[in-house]
Amino acid sequence: MASLSGSVTACALGLLCALAPGPALTAPCGGNFNAWLEDFSKEAAAQGVSQGTLDAALDGLTPDPQVLALDRNQNHTFNKTFEQFSSTRVTPYAVQRGQSLMNKNAALLASIEAQYGVPGPILVAIWGLETAFGADTGKMASIRSLATLAQDCRRSEKFTDELMAALKIVDRGDLTPEEMRGAWAGEIGQTQFLPSSYLRFAVDFDGNGRRDLIRSTPDVLASTANYLKAYGWQRGQPWTEGTANYEVLREWNKSEVYSKTVAYFASRLSGG
Repeated sequence: MASLSGSVTACALGLLCALAPGPALTAPCGGNFNAWLEDFSKEAAAQGVSQGTLDAALDGLTPDPQVLALDRNQNHTFNKTFEQFSSTRVTPYAVQRGQSLMNKNAALLASIEAQYGVPGPILVAIWGLETAFGADTGKMASIRSLATLAQDCRRSEKFTDELMAALKIVDRGDLTPEEMRGAWAGEIGQTQFLPSSYLRFAVDFDGNGRRDLIRSTPDVLASTANYLKAYGWQRGQPWTEGTANYEVLREWNKSEVYSKTVAYFASRLSGG
């Protein structure tokens, strides 16, 4: 990806918010990939994933060595100071672009704030930091990436849960396996949800019957607001350091420098 920011890097570094624990899974990591995949498929079926989804998502799947290489050579983006990090992301162009998108989507953002209490500047700041407002969502096959990391023993339980969530997203009809592409650690969509967060917080705000965080701006922004509301966002309250809403931004991303940059970007977008 052109920019390692937001959840893309945070997830990879283990800095993203704690996720809801999944059920205990028993497919042993390591060893032969095909044997592991067969065991995992049985567990997925036992959890109600349809055979059609299993066939579409897992048939012919192979591990991706590039994912393992990236996992072992992670970028140290968040070792930067706030000044170093924010200066390359909250640029005059980014602020101008963000304000233009706020104007373009003013009615949508007002509707989202009315329902979830999260203001437009916060949503647009996250949108911009995560994927340059949807321009850089990642192109790696999410299910292949997740299966690679799940079968590998370094963080097998975490990514096995994420792979199971990805199959359930396919099973409920939100995305096909081919559509499910994103960052190397499995993050999906314009604000980079891990599959477990996608499963929990994605909403169909455009009313087309699918929760599409890849193509639907209404779904993307409303789902991001739903996530923040679930972690305690307080309607009409400030988001600067020391406030309750700033702590909610820490639930989006545990990195202090990232949370501070979201707050700063949002303040710039709102004219502060």
